[in-house]
Amino acid sequence: MTAFISFSIPGVAVGKGRPRISTRGGFARAYTPAPTVVYEAQVAAAGRQAMADAGMTEVLTAPINLRIDVFVQIPKSFSKKKREQALAAEIFPGRPDIDNVAKAILDALNGVAYKDDDQVVNLSVSKRYAMDPFVSVRITEQLP
Repeated sequence: MTAFISFSIPGVAVGKGRPRISTRGGFARAYTPAPTVVYEAQVAAAGRQAMADAGMTEVLTAPINLRIDVFVQIPKSFSKKKREQALAAEIFPGRPDIDNVAKAILDALNGVAYKDDDQVVNLSVSKRYAMDPFVSVRITEQLP
């Protein structure tokens, strides 16, 4: 039987922030920005819950297909016509950068849903407008 996990993360998607360098105390130290840390923890918690709901106690070790759908809230400044176009997928959001959101989600699920993100052999990421922001994640094992 093929493993299948699906879950959503409510709220605004956060892209993986670039590492910051601190030189306090005379030593250089790299750290991940706080918004990234918080978002990755939220994704990991949703992933853990989805694994538990699916009755899975071990991380996946097979090759993985990962689908990420990012839904960005329609700006309040949009006219009624532009809002309708956004919901009909006739216009698309710019920010956040889709690759940075994917990286944050991939990293957050390391050791939670799969052993390592190097197992991902197929990655599909999309970005659309929606009335309320959220991210949908679907993980399946790659069939031979």
